[in-house]
Amino acid sequence: MLETESLELSAVATHAPGPQGQLPITAEMLLTQPSGNLFGLSMNVGMGWDPARVLGPEVLILSTHGGVRAPDGSPIALGFHSGHWEVGLLVAEAARELSALEAVPFAGACTDPCDGRSQGTTGMLDSLPFRNDAAIVLRRLMRSLPTRTGVIGVATCDKGLPAMMMALASAGDIPTVLVPGGVTLLPENGEDAGKVQTIGARFAQHQITLEYAAEVGCRACATPGGGCQFLGTAATSQVIAEALGLALPHSALAPSGQPIWLDAARRSARAVFRLRQLGMGTSDILTGAAIHNAMIVHAAFGGSTNLLLHLPAIAHAAKLRRPSAADWAEVNHQVPRLVDALPNGPGNYATVQVFLSGGAPEVMLHLRRAGLLDTTVKTATGETLDESLNWWQDSRRRYTLRKLLLDQDGIDPDKVIMSPDQAKSRGLTSTVCFPIGNLATEGSVIKSTAIDPALIDQTGKYKHIGPAKVFTTEASAIQAIKSGQIIAGDVLVLICSGPAGAGMQEIYQITAALKALPFGKHVAVLTDARFSGVSTGACIGHISPEALAGGQIGKLRDGDQIEIEIDQTNLKGSVNFIGTSEAFLNIEQGTKELSARPARSDLRPHPALPDDTRLWAALVQASGGIWGGCVYDVDAIITLLEKGGSAESLH
Repeated sequence: MLETESLELSAVATHAPGPQGQLPITAEMLLTQPSGNLFGLSMNVGMGWDPARVLGPEVLILSTHGGVRAPDGSPIALGFHSGHWEVGLLVAEAARELSALEAVPFAGACTDPCDGRSQGTTGMLDSLPFRNDAAIVLRRLMRSLPTRTGVIGVATCDKGLPAMMMALASAGDIPTVLVPGGVTLLPENGEDAGKVQTIGARFAQHQITLEYAAEVGCRACATPGGGCQFLGTAATSQVIAEALGLALPHSALAPSGQPIWLDAARRSARAVFRLRQLGMGTSDILTGAAIHNAMIVHAAFGGSTNLLLHLPAIAHAAKLRRPSAADWAEVNHQVPRLVDALPNGPGNYATVQVFLSGGAPEVMLHLRRAGLLDTTVKTATGETLDESLNWWQDSRRRYTLRKLLLDQDGIDPDKVIMSPDQAKSRGLTSTVCFPIGNLATEGSVIKSTAIDPALIDQTGKYKHIGPAKVFTTEASAIQAIKSGQIIAGDVLVLICSGPAGAGMQEIYQITAALKALPFGKHVAVLTDARFSGVSTGACIGHISPEALAGGQIGKLRDGDQIEIEIDQTNLKGSVNFIGTSEAFLNIEQGTKELSARPARSDLRPHPALPDDTRLWAALVQASGGIWGGCVYDVDAIITLLEKGGSAESLH
């Protein structure tokens, strides 16, 4: 440990010859350029760049790459997840293309965590706050190369990709292009990465053997790179990047590691160069109309509810109006769901199969025909969305890949991505509903399409009345599920899990465990936490105010009667306290009863909640809270501080 005997200590040098040649600098540069620009040239050639090419336009490639790979791809040090394991290949491909264009590529990275890895652990307490931290770091990296003439962002998964879009959104008149990191493939035999996360709950309920769990757990991530195979937050964020115009057409959801995936990086390098030549910056692409288009595409895909947090944050970073819950509700009223993908069904196709069916541009073709999109917006191509969709409609790529899906997997692409009439005939409904009531006075959200169809009546309505079983920690809730304390008809209530309680943790562990139970569809979930994009069931999250901010949900007791009503057709919903274990009440009486009750005495933040997350929670509360995208609104925060706001008032 203290010494390597074979090490030749006398070989240590103090001088080296340095790069040969001369910097192509001029007298004017020496007189007018900042010293940092000049010294930057010295460092560039010191790293091995050809001095003759050192004055080319500098383009920064930022990524969320994680881990260390040997040249053959084998692991030297693992990344946090497969999603960022291969994105370094995209960085290299884009850099090679930039070099061929006589630019000078730079690369930097801010890696990202995995929500799948942190489910049910204290790692989840850092998950959502990390997004803001990463966006700050990525923005600082952008600004720290003051000579940049363009930026390419490469990212894949749940927090790194929204953070990257937030960073790029702030670029203003500098051109940027986003390269989505793609998806992993399904195993030939086994389970997808969403279902496999339930092996613990299924084993506890004696549904599977240890041997089966070990086998499917080994095969679930069938290829080493890319985001999960379902339309969760990672895949939805890739689609949203394309819908915003930040990513090239048909680049979202490409199979990681394959030539078609690498090709997107090469073409993205050309795109950022073209934007630079056209004098187009990010603000020319990322407009209010682009944000609205992204909301429409989100509804058509039936995407993850986490984008209700991320898209407003992207808009805020671009200094655009943040969409409100009312805006989301209006869009979901107007836009039909057109995509059949995991976990929404009914066919549950994988993300790579959505890609082969045409991905985002195929969906946008249908939306254009329906007159729902603003196709005059500009995109990363430098042209309008209308022109991109015209290309897609007649492209060789579209015809070949859709035929490949039919020939290779026997899947009709028109059953994966449907026209509005086809979707209606197959019973697909719009996705997101925003229940209100005396337990959610400031709102909540449910992916209504994730409710088991057997529980929806002929009028498209779901109704559940049942007793509350209240938990203040996720660990106690999951233990209750595994030990059989939760039964059909219950309403599982998880509180102290919002921003102030647990960093607004994601609780897929709970929804997945319930899905694995034979009676799980008959259990509803209420929480001030959030859900994974792969969650299913009658799960109402984002309940506001959260328990630790005085929310009425923090007054519930075991046995209280809860009434949930969701209208899938009209996208309306309610969640109300309507009685105790002793007597039922009407909604008005229930509201009065709740108002008179004190908060529970056991309300407290997670004992391991980091100070970093406590600070994040206080700042986002002052900035519009979860419905404002969990951002840092600096003007609002400064105004509070200047008015003498205390730490408590910021919270």
